[in-house]
Amino acid sequence: MKTYLFKFEQNLPIPLAETWDFFTSPLNLVKLTPPQMRFEVTSPYDANNRVYEGMIITYKITPLLGIKMNWVTEITHVKDQEYFVDEQRFGPYALWHHEHHFKEIKGGVQMTDIVNYAIPYGVIGRLSHKLLVGKKIKKIFDYRAKAINEMFGVYRN
Repeated sequence: MKTYLFKFEQNLPIPLAETWDFFTSPLNLVKLTPPQMRFEVTSPYDANNRVYEGMIITYKITPLLGIKMNWVTEITHVKDQEYFVDEQRFGPYALWHHEHHFKEIKGGVQMTDIVNYAIPYGVIGRLSHKLLVGKKIKKIFDYRAKAINEMFGVYRN
């Protein structure tokens, strides 16, 4: 199985506690996902829920070609105000391991995402990654960066 690595960094001009509070709410992921993906959290969480080890989060997504899918992730690791990890349990990837890291910096927080993933279907999966999936993941994180800047302002330090 061929695995891929995607790394994304963004600085936010807000305190660590506020950053952590926002990113550990499963419901806020909807605000950071392009609308055309029709992302919906289907777990029975509300705005007060925060990630914890063992938390299962269910979603409906439309990742490609208008095809709606179920996606299930588990929060496998949490270190308060430092990092958390989500891993796919069911969904479009053969492997999905997403680390969310947060580090206090002058004037805000540096947020780093590290995603290790694999596409199923062997050669067809590798080809679809090259033609579509890799570009789609980058576009999702580009959208997310823009949404974060609109919500919290642009980091200028």
